[in-house]
Amino acid sequence: MDESKLQHKSFEEIPVESVNPLMDRQMVYGEKAMVARLMLRKGAVVPEHRHENEQISYVLDGALRLTMGDGRVVTLRSGEVLVIPSNLPHSAVALEDTLDLDIFAPPRADWIAGTDAYLRK
Repeated sequence: MDESKLQHKSFEEIPVESVNPLMDRQMVYGEKAMVARLMLRKGAVVPEHRHENEQISYVLDGALRLTMGDGRVVTLRSGEVLVIPSNLPHSAVALEDTLDLDIFAPPRADWIAGTDAYLRK
């Protein structure tokens, strides 16, 4: 193990990025995975998008309604987890103020670079 890449952080130390007026996020990532904590205010919309990254979404508090590109709708509530496969189109709406933890593999290069224009509207 390359201990020089070891990271030990508290979310209290990680800067909060205001992505748009209804969404803030914090991220930590390594070479092969990323964890992002999203704070979505009621009514926040994540427009339909797709990415090569596998995504695991875990709602810590609140509720999200996710719509898959094939029309399936999933309401994810506190304590529930959803695995979104690579390249599956999806969108989301916060039904109430929501704290969500998303895990991505590999890390979202567009989020790291700030080129995620679909979220910044």
